Amino acid sequence: MLRIGLLTSGGDCQALNATIRGIVKGLANNVQDLEVYGFVNGYKGLIYGDYKLLTPKDFSGILTRGGTILGTSRVPFKTIREPDEKGIDKVESMKQNYHKLRLDCLVILGGNGTQKTANLLREEGLNVIHMPKTIDNDIYGTDMTFGFYSAINIATDAIDCIHTTASSHNRVFIVEIMGHKVGWLPLYAGIAGGADIILLPEIPYDINKVVKAVENRKKRGSGFTIIAVAEGAIPKEIAELSKKEQKKAMEEITKQYPSISYKIAADIFKKTGIEIRVTVPGHTQRGGSPCAYDRILSTRLGSEAAQLIMDGEFGCMVAIINGKIKKVPLEECAGKLKTVKPNCQEIVAAKRMGISFGD
Repeated sequence: MLRIGLLTSGGDCQALNATIRGIVKGLANNVQDLEVYGFVNGYKGLIYGDYKLLTPKDFSGILTRGGTILGTSRVPFKTIREPDEKGIDKVESMKQNYHKLRLDCLVILGGNGTQKTANLLREEGLNVIHMPKTIDNDIYGTDMTFGFYSAINIATDAIDCIHTTASSHNRVFIVEIMGHKVGWLPLYAGIAGGADIILLPEIPYDINKVVKAVENRKKRGSGFTIIAVAEGAIPKEIAELSKKEQKKAMEEITKQYPSISYKIAADIFKKTGIEIRVTVPGHTQRGGSPCAYDRILSTRLGSEAAQLIMDGEFGCMVAIINGKIKKVPLEECAGKLKTVKPNCQEIVAAKRMGISFGD
C-alpha cells in the first residue's frame, strides 16, 4: 500500500487542481494499492489533523477548475517554530500527523514560504516533494511556476481593455499588477499588453523620468499613456534608504494612498495636470480557469512527481529547466527568490521598443 498526503498552501492560483490531478492520476495508473489523503487548508490541516481520504471521484473534472479543492491558508514560516495560542508545537504536530497516517510521502504545493516549511519538514526526516506554485514566478530553481501564465493572461486582458477607454478619452491610465517583491508578472503583462511604462520592484523609479515619458508620448501625438505598475514598485529616493527607513517611508505612503499606484497618479497630476485613472485588477489575477499552458505544465510536473514517489526519491522540488522537467534538491532552492534582473533579455527588448522603466 502506497500512502501519500497532499496539501496546498499560501495564495491560491489557477492550476493547483490541475497539478493535484497530475500527481494522483500518475500514481493511480501505475500503483495497484494507493491511498491519498488531502490536508484541508494547507499546513493548518497538517498541524491540526484536519484531513480526508480522497477518492477517484474527487479528482474528476478538476483539470479546468481554478482554486484548490483542498482549500489553502497562510502559515508564515517565521512563526512555524512558535507554539500556537494553545501552546501546540506546530512542527511536532505536523510530524505526528504524518506518521499517524503512515504516509510514504507528503506532496506540498505552494510558493516560497511554503517551500521553506517543506524544506524544514525534510530536515525533520519527512519524505516531501514540493511543487512550485505562484503567479509571481519568483521561485528559485525553476524557469516557470504553474499559475504564472494564467495570471499573465488575465493581467494582459485588463491592460487590453483599458487601451480602448484610454485612447477614447486621451487619458493616462495606471494598471496595478500583482508583484510585491518581484516583477515578473507586471513585466510580462506590461509587454504583452503594450504598456508604455512598466514600473517594477527591482528597478526603483524616478517620477521625473516617468513624467518625461508621458510628456514625450504627448509630443509625438499620442494622447494617452498606459502605465503597468507592480504593487511593490518603489520610488528611487525611498529605495536609497536603509531597509528600516524604507519600511517606514512606505508605511507613510499607505496611510495617504490606497496603494503605490495612487501616489504615482497624484505625483504625475501635480507635475503635469494630466487626468489620471487607476485600475486595480487585484485578485482576479489569481482566479478563473488555468490557461492551456498551465494545464500542460501542471500535468507534466504532476506526472514527474508521481514517478519520483514511485522511485522513492524525495526532498526535492519538481522544476522545469530549459524545457525539461527536473528535480531540484530543496536545500539548494528553499529561501531564495528569483528576481527580475535589470539587464535581462525581456527588459533589454522592451527598452529597445521604447518602453520606459522609470530609470
